[in-house]
Amino acid sequence: MLAVLVLADYIVLLSVGVNFLMKISEATRRDIFDGIRLDGIKWSGRLEESDFLSRIFDLQHLPSYDGRFSDASGDIWQHRVHNYDWEDDWIFSDPRFNMLRNNDEIFLRFLCEMLHPVVRSDPQEIEKLKKLFNDLLRRDGYEVVEYTRISGKPVFAARICIFAGASTLNSIRKAFDGADTNYVLQQITRMEAAINEDPDLAIGTAKELIETCCKTILKEHGVDIQGDINCSQLVKQTARELSLTPENIPDESKAVETIRKLLSNLATITQAIAELRNHYGTGHGKAANMRGLQSRHAKLAVGAASTLVVFLLETHQEKVKFKNVTNRD
Repeated sequence: MLAVLVLADYIVLLSVGVNFLMKISEATRRDIFDGIRLDGIKWSGRLEESDFLSRIFDLQHLPSYDGRFSDASGDIWQHRVHNYDWEDDWIFSDPRFNMLRNNDEIFLRFLCEMLHPVVRSDPQEIEKLKKLFNDLLRRDGYEVVEYTRISGKPVFAARICIFAGASTLNSIRKAFDGADTNYVLQQITRMEAAINEDPDLAIGTAKELIETCCKTILKEHGVDIQGDINCSQLVKQTARELSLTPENIPDESKAVETIRKLLSNLATITQAIAELRNHYGTGHGKAANMRGLQSRHAKLAVGAASTLVVFLLETHQEKVKFKNVTNRD
């Protein structure tokens, strides 16, 4: 049975606002903090520590341990700015922030904020930190990835790693070049991130990913796309260019009927995704009381779209490889 999501060999990218259990062990958290200490990295980057923490916590609602102040922000100012008598790594052991035992959402948010372009500007330092985080987080099933960009600079989020293997994301990356790569990867990340928080957006982006894939393949085949062609027609045209249409399969093939059904269903899957998007996705205005689809519907749309895109791209790559070998001969 095909996994619902095969995209990039992962299931879903986390977005802030979802509650998670504590899956990241205390041992992993301590190792990450030790790495930050050993490398002498300032966890708040170029921000004041209270400004950094305010991006994650409501400091005015956390208690003061000093007695002279009404909340945690007063403590931080007194002991990190005025007197500077707290250690640089005080945050890792302060029970109000509970970084060792807080839920995964808060901990991952903390790490991702450390990489935010508002907090840190040095690309090499960001890459070094991201590697440190991912090398340790993956043993507990998470990783930090680029989610979007602000003024050309990456913004990161965390996602659950379900299983490892030959990454589908790498297949997609290899199939595109130049500016197309960034656009496609942003589509993938946005689609994954929206599955739980914004299913309508995930459905709309799934359709866009298929369209981008097909148009790129057709462009490389020198095909001029005429008029306002819909998603289903794009897939059929791409299938023809890749010699995937049922009439191109010889009748003597042992599995001819099965192959015909699989290939003819490609357009059906695409059309279904397009219809979902038309009725519930992001592409059309809705009545104010309209109830959207749920995450399980988005998973179905994203799973179908990613499976189709990978199949088309891998077939395209094989044909390009065969053509190059033939030309050399």
